[in-house]
Amino acid sequence: MTEARFDELIHPSTRLTLMATLAAADWAEFAYLKDRLQLSDSALSKQLAALEAAGYLNTERRLSGSRRKLYARLTSLGRESFDGHIAALQAILADAAAAAPQAAEPSAD
Repeated sequence: MTEARFDELIHPSTRLTLMATLAAADWAEFAYLKDRLQLSDSALSKQLAALEAAGYLNTERRLSGSRRKLYARLTSLGRESFDGHIAALQAILADAAAAAPQAAEPSAD
């Protein structure tokens, strides 16, 4: 079972979407990620660099025809951190759902 751990680094929506996309794939090409996240080259590069510096993903340049293409994938640490963050979000939702009926009850005035 995955330990629930909220992760401030991957919580912003762009990074969370990037991590979720990479969690569903072995490798993902830069152009695909750019289209999926609707980011500019520089914005995606910045997000990839931050996550790579944390050890959450690896990037690799591969020759495709006469062009080099950048690919990214999650590391085991990245997958563990992502799974822990999702577990933490699910715990927050479960706690809120459990408290909701009590919060919604009218007072007995």
